[in-house]
Amino acid sequence: MGLGEFELIERFFRIPAEDARMARGDVPLGIGDDAAVLTAPPGRQLVATLDTLVEGRHFVRGSPPHSIGHRALAVNLSDLAAMGADPAWYLLSLTMPAADEEFLGRFAQGMMSLASRHGVALVGGNTTRGPLNVAVQALGTVAPGMALTRSGGRAGDLLYVSGTPGDAAAGLKLVLDAAAGDALAEAAGSWLLRRFHYPEPRVELGRALVGLASACIDVSDGLAGDATRLARASGCGLVIDAERLPLSPALLAFAGESGARRLALTGGEDYELCFTVPPHGAAELAARLESVKCTVTCVGELTADGNMLLREQGRPMPIDASGHDHFAGN
Repeated sequence: MGLGEFELIERFFRIPAEDARMARGDVPLGIGDDAAVLTAPPGRQLVATLDTLVEGRHFVRGSPPHSIGHRALAVNLSDLAAMGADPAWYLLSLTMPAADEEFLGRFAQGMMSLASRHGVALVGGNTTRGPLNVAVQALGTVAPGMALTRSGGRAGDLLYVSGTPGDAAAGLKLVLDAAAGDALAEAAGSWLLRRFHYPEPRVELGRALVGLASACIDVSDGLAGDATRLARASGCGLVIDAERLPLSPALLAFAGESGARRLALTGGEDYELCFTVPPHGAAELAARLESVKCTVTCVGELTADGNMLLREQGRPMPIDASGHDHFAGN
């Protein structure tokens, strides 16, 4: 006889989550009651986000369960990072066709391993039967009035991006067509696949940007599209310099320079941070980055004319900033 709903919650979620709950000391009541009771830090504002991952839409059917668990939490932590928040708690709603113990064990391990690294506690949720999809709500805190937003940029502010965008999109191409990587060295292929399956939320960077960045957004739908959203929210235009895009050696080996730039601009799933800093803050940014474990590259600036442009070899051209739209097409 298979596990029932309450048995699987107990085995795969409540018991493994107990150490994190106890370590935080701010969850008087967690998994097991009708709702969780949380103690918010005094003098802090609550930041909340929620994302749903649907099989066949956000991850490929048959994806590693460990990766699905990691990604489901990572995309939410990335949202909190883009707001400059300290992540604290999360809730999970898991719909699956059957109570598959092997799937659940690996899924929970992937999710809770990432949670442990960032000190966040699973405090509740729900399970039900149906097509595989995962919804996570993450909660964090920030000092009053200090949350980063998309709308604070001003003309002349410098535009930055973390990491090497485009890698995850290349990794997805390899997932969909393994033969696409036949000419790649094993290390390059492994790098791109890991960047897709295990995005790294830039929580430390988000914290470092509080009080310095004028605007911030996480890059989930492509750098060009998300940078354009930031610029529009700030009432500005935008210029991105193609030659300054940070491209990983693995991406260049996979797609060549032109293809790598295209993936960096339009590929999604990177979960990097795109943000702006006034020119006079560049030195302070460099100082703060000394304690952050990721690279950051200045790729352009906000402008006053309202145009969204890509500059390549000195020639400006309009940016294709459509990005990903869940309701576009069929």
